[in-house]
Amino acid sequence: MKKIIISSVFALLTSACQQKDNFDASGNFEADEVIVSAQQNGELITYSVQEGSQLQAGSKVGQIDVKIAALQKEQAEASIGALSQKTNNVDEQNLLIKKQLAVQEAQLAQQLRERTRTANLLKADAATRKQLDDIDATIDQLKKQIEATRQQLSVNNSNVNTQNRSILSEKAPLEKTAAQFQEQINKGQIINPIDGVVLVNYALQGEMQTIGKPLYKIANTNTLDLRAYITGTQLPQIKIGQIVKVRIDQGKKGFKEYQGTIRWISDKSEFSPKSIQTKDERANLVYAIKVRVKNDGYLKIGMYGEVVF
Repeated sequence: MKKIIISSVFALLTSACQQKDNFDASGNFEADEVIVSAQQNGELITYSVQEGSQLQAGSKVGQIDVKIAALQKEQAEASIGALSQKTNNVDEQNLLIKKQLAVQEAQLAQQLRERTRTANLLKADAATRKQLDDIDATIDQLKKQIEATRQQLSVNNSNVNTQNRSILSEKAPLEKTAAQFQEQINKGQIINPIDGVVLVNYALQGEMQTIGKPLYKIANTNTLDLRAYITGTQLPQIKIGQIVKVRIDQGKKGFKEYQGTIRWISDKSEFSPKSIQTKDERANLVYAIKVRVKNDGYLKIGMYGEVVF
């Protein structure tokens, strides 16, 4: 009778073990986790992140105080605006010179007419040669004055343009400075990078932040990857894109099954991870794979799962 009972128990245990080990690979679920860090120094004046909350990509979740950067940008912009007041208007400066040139040209025209009249009078012996020579001297002097005035006008244009270029050359560096301060202002905004669930929160409103200090950790849990390990003999049986069965243990309810897709196969072997219990199994070389599974809410990061090819 005892032999029958022992045989029955052994058969049940064997059957249970066979059912339990009826899978090709096993591992744990993981997700791509992103740690969002501060990109600016200052007080965290607003912050709306809570653990477990769902955040959208591109949403603003906090603000670091950037008043100093804002004031520095305003100062740079004010300096840019002041440059236009330092420049000289060449047209205004040339107006007086042009009026002087117009007077000289009018005087020259009058002297030319007077020379013609005097020359005619000289032919009629009504004027002297000295009168004509005096007019010629005056005409020559006026021509020289006009040439000097025109040169002055050209030099003035060149000098003013050179001065203005020198002043306006300061504009580009100031614009770059203003852009740098704007970038610091932008980095004071905490923008969530991906759609996902906040896993861990490290910061509180009112705390002082420094560049690189972690604020929170977020991961997209809509899909998870089951990182499992296979042996070299199983490697030829699978390929990227292959549909496989993934299951998790639900206790008394048995196993819950999902459809998964192999999205990555390691090209290098490694020793079995320490989560494998026996020493002999840890000494074996295995290949890591990742199976992408759509999450219905029951899958959690770190949860154990099994793969059936």
